[in-house]
Parts: sequence; C-alpha cells; structure tokens
Amino acid sequence: MKKLQSLALEQKEDAKHGESFFPVQKYVTWLVPDYPVVTTHWHDEAELTLITKGSCRYQIDLVEYEVKEGDLLFIPPLLLHSVALNQEKELVSETFVFHMNFLGGNSTDICSTRYLTPIMNQEISMPYLITENHPVYASLHKIFDQITSLYDATIDGYELALKAMFLQAVFLLLQYSEKKTDSESESSSDKLKQVLDYIELHYENAISVSELAKLCYFSDYHFMRFFKKHMNMTCIEYINNLRLEKAVEMFEQGNTSILDVSLSVGFHNLSYFHRAFKKKYNMTPLTFIKQLKAD
Repeated sequence: MKKLQSLALEQKEDAKHGESFFPVQKYVTWLVPDYPVVTTHWHDEAELTLITKGSCRYQIDLVEYEVKEGDLLFIPPLLLHSVALNQEKELVSETFVFHMNFLGGNSTDICSTRYLTPIMNQEISMPYLITENHPVYASLHKIFDQITSLYDATIDGYELALKAMFLQAVFLLLQYSEKKTDSESESSSDKLKQVLDYIELHYENAISVSELAKLCYFSDYHFMRFFKKHMNMTCIEYINNLRLEKAVEMFEQGNTSILDVSLSVGFHNLSYFHRAFKKKYNMTPLTFIKQLKAD
C-alpha cells in the first residue's frame, strides 16, 4: 500500500535529509485534490525546487507566491513555508534539500562568515521565487539540471561536483540579495513557530485556544484570526491533522489497537477519531490497518 501523503508534516521537521557526511536529499512532491497541501513547516536545511507540472501557491516567510510550471524556488534554512495546490488536477515538483554546512557553512573562512552563515541566520534576504523573466533564471535552471544529472549518476567525485553546483546556485542568488531588517513579518513568523512547537510537544493532551494565545500575548479572538490567516486553517483543524498523522505513523509502525492509538495521539472520543480519520483519508482506521497488513 502506498504510504498516505502527509497533510500535517511536523512543523519543525526532524526528518534526516541525507546522511550526516552528505546532507543532500532529493524529493519528488506530488499534490492532487485528495492530498492538496504540504502544511507549514521549517527545517535547518535549504531547498532548491523546480516545478515540473501544474501550479500552486507557496507561502514563504508568511508571504504568498503564485507558482507555475517551470518556476524555480530557493528556500533558505529555518523559513516557514507551505504549498497548496491550485484548481488543477495535480502538481509535481522536484526538490533538493541540502544543509549549508555541506557547502562550508560551519567553517571559519571568508565564504562562511561573509555569506553562508548570514544566510543561515536569516541576515540576508535571498530571492525565493525565480521565474523565467528573472535575470538569473536560465543559469539557475541549467545548474538545477546539472545537479539532477549528477545526483542520479553517483559517479566517482559526484559529491564534489554537487557541492560546487550548490555553491554556484547560492552565488547567483546572492547577486540579487539584500540585508534583512527587523520587520512585523519576522515577528509574526517567530510567534507562529513558537505556537507550532508548543503544539508538537503537547498534541497528546487537551490544548486550548487560550493557552496558545498566551504564547503570543494575543487575545483569543486575535490569535484565532492570526492563526487562520497564516495557516489557512483553524488551530483546532491543525491540531487534529497533526494527531491523525501521528496515528497513521503508529499504525504503520505496527500498532493495531485503534483505541490505544486514538488515546495516544490525543483523541479521547473513539467515535470522533473514527469520523475524523475517515473524513481525512476516505477510509476507516480498521480499513487502513487491513490494507497495511495486505501489503
């Protein structure tokens, strides 16, 4: 059985992108009407993405971008980002996730101190969306194609060539970068990260709007508007999505007790868990378990 595509990724991803000595990983994202969203998350690595089919809306650092086939995106480390399918039947994209330390971000040379470390610390604002009209588009697209060929070939020394390609991509984007200043958007992003971290740590327990609002020093009303604006769903919807994703993980790990899983992820009403699971995945938990066993 094909693993269900995540709609509620852990907001601070703990996934291992590549190996410790080679922190580079290629991903193919496929969004369809049944699974139309990659929810807001962030991670320590940077991303370089090519949209190969369809169109979508990216939200990067709380700003929305309309993205279409052929567009390139660069997402620096630690920035909140999400993806939502437009009215089309599907979206396909290819993404290389890589840690800046692979490029020398943890060294003490001039490249690290003047460029890589400031990028990692969000002190430099890079262009996130690179369309065909952007001056750097043709060169960056060529680099992306070269990275794809090298990554798939895995010939001797390909790691050296990949490192050089990623450094060249950063160099090209730096020509259109600027120093960042404190902004309301940055403050909102920090508040949202704090809320999402809190939910990740406490999703098994009852979480009230009031306790989340207090983290941001907002009223309940202001907080609910703030969350819905930036996450495109209510905080209750987000919490339930996360709980359901955790339930799927437990089923995939071999736990077949629906009651135990329901309680473990924070659903203390079994009937409600059944309804929520079926609404999200178009099948009951029991059907999902049976399909896992069949595979």
